[in-house]
Amino acid sequence: TDLLYFVAFFRQHYQNYNSLEDAFFTGINSSVETMLNHFRSYFFSLPDFPRRTIKHVSSPQQKSTCKRLNMFLRWMVRADNQGVDFGLWRKIKPADLICPCDLHVDRVARKLKLITRKQTDWQTALELTEKLREFDPQDPAKYDFALFGLGIEERWGDGFDLTKMDFD
Repeated sequence: TDLLYFVAFFRQHYQNYNSLEDAFFTGINSSVETMLNHFRSYFFSLPDFPRRTIKHVSSPQQKSTCKRLNMFLRWMVRADNQGVDFGLWRKIKPADLICPCDLHVDRVARKLKLITRKQTDWQTALELTEKLREFDPQDPAKYDFALFGLGIEERWGDGFDLTKMDFD
């Protein structure tokens, strides 16, 4: 049921637009939060969408970190030399992206004192991104891959020294 709805949505979307970017982009000065909320509304705009499918598409309105959607935007918007991010979309700027925040990124960000909120929600993703903008205001989401990698490795103890990390 879920897959059938996804296919129906994409069919309808691509009859009217050339790129999925248009499902997110809502205007020059729109925030990613606005774009994600718009995408979710637009995605479920077909008549008789299956209610059970709602759980697969997050939004900031539900206080979700929107990890998967922020990750997807990162892949599509950012361009890098590592082959991680594709950089195919041009309407959204890397400076506007929100760092995808999952369990691993959250744990590392807390150890590095990049976030202070107790819960992990949309506001936490915003807090982390704002902190990362202090390192690079034009591309704060680029640090996601490093934070995620550190979280997966878990190779640090109490003696971990942030000053010895190279973020470039």
